[in-house]
Amino acid sequence: MSLLVVGSVAFDAIETPFGSSKKIIGGAATYISLCASYFTKPINLVAVVGGDFPKDKIKMLESHGVNTEGLQIKEDEKSFFWKGKYNNDMNSRDTLITELNVLENFDPILPESYQDCEYLMLGNLAPQVQRTVIERLKKRPKLIVMDTMNFWMDVALEELKKTLKLVDVLSINDEEARQLSGEYSLVKAARKIHAMGPKYVIIKKGEHGALLFQLDEGDDKIYYAPALPLEEVFDPTGAGDTFAAGFIGYMAQQGTIDFQTMSKAVVKGSAMASFCVEKFGTERLENLSPKEIAQRERKFADLIGTVFV
Repeated sequence: MSLLVVGSVAFDAIETPFGSSKKIIGGAATYISLCASYFTKPINLVAVVGGDFPKDKIKMLESHGVNTEGLQIKEDEKSFFWKGKYNNDMNSRDTLITELNVLENFDPILPESYQDCEYLMLGNLAPQVQRTVIERLKKRPKLIVMDTMNFWMDVALEELKKTLKLVDVLSINDEEARQLSGEYSLVKAARKIHAMGPKYVIIKKGEHGALLFQLDEGDDKIYYAPALPLEEVFDPTGAGDTFAAGFIGYMAQQGTIDFQTMSKAVVKGSAMASFCVEKFGTERLENLSPKEIAQRERKFADLIGTVFV
């Protein structure tokens, strides 16, 4: 099934209580493309980088079945760069540097070969850019999943609400869900967000797992997947993107859109996110084996008492 991924391909620099990294590749679309490639191919990528982005990393993405025809390379400009420092609890972080660079005026151009898109993953970007992608597709995809963050709720709330009306699934964390809805209860928050447009709402709770909601009048469905307890967490950056990638990658692989399949997809996403945090940046995701993924999924099956195949 054709999967289109739109988001940032960028540089990150990370500081955590367990160490730090120099400038490494990151960005929502990088994490999403890499992770989703373990479930479905090809991944059609739409993003923008500067001339400073390493060509060998683009080839690495291509080796994972990522189609980079939609990756714009602006040779005379610099790639997006973010530097952050995680606090001791690894759940909160401080932004130290943000350089938008090529992302400041990003116009998502969709190659004609991408127009057969059946599944669309909108990584964290300005909501008007996300909406532009939807509007430029000649045919609506079977499933549109969107990620966003509290920054856009602060500076572009009305644009965000317009975009929410066009998507099927919103994936955000608990803090963002509460800010967007104005409700502390996550069930009430999900219900309010559902009323904004998305049929399904995923609320991520970090080390405490994730919740999937389908709140139809008189027929509420809620599914909870725990997070896998890990001995070491080096870098949470990209974990939310990896979760979303495992989710939509599995959905595209299965080709069925219903609550039961989405429940399994949440577990797949949680399993993939557990790999992401074990190394800095994308290092852990670049060379996973089918055996490793299957073993990790069995651990989740044991944790929740359910077998997913």
